[in-house]
Amino acid sequence: MAKPTRISPDMFDRIAGHLDRDPAAVRRRVVAIERLMERSMTFPGTNQPVGLDFLLNLIPVVGSFIGAAMGSYMLWEARNLGMSKWQMTRMAGNVGVDWALGAIPLVGAIPDFFFRSNTRNLAIIRKHLDRHHPATVTVER
Repeated sequence: MAKPTRISPDMFDRIAGHLDRDPAAVRRRVVAIERLMERSMTFPGTNQPVGLDFLLNLIPVVGSFIGAAMGSYMLWEARNLGMSKWQMTRMAGNVGVDWALGAIPLVGAIPDFFFRSNTRNLAIIRKHLDRHHPATVTVER
C-alpha cells in the first residue's frame, strides 16, 4: 500500500500562493464567501436571505460536510492573517455547531435561518481587520 503524500505548510503556501495575502484582498474574499454561503438568494415568500449553506443542508449528512468544508475556508484565511488561536477556535466552534445542526436529517436546514456560522465568522474577521489593518475598512450600505 502506498504511503499518502504529506504536504508541508510551506508547500501548501506555495501551491495556494496565487491568492493575494493583502488584508484588503482577504476582506473581499471572506465577504464574497459569506455572501455565497449565507445570503446569495431570497427564500420565496419570506424575504429571508439564504445561501448555499441552506441548500446544501437539504442534502442529508453529505451536504453538512460540504458546507463545513466551505466554511472552513474562512479559518484558512484567518490563519493567513495571523489571527489569535482564541479567535480561530471561536470560528471553528461556529463551523462545528453549523455542521452538527445541519447533520440532523430532514430538519437540519431549519437552523440555518437562525445560526449563520459564516456571518458570525465574517464578523470576527472584520473586527480583527478593523483593529489591525484599518486601511481595509469599507463603508457598508
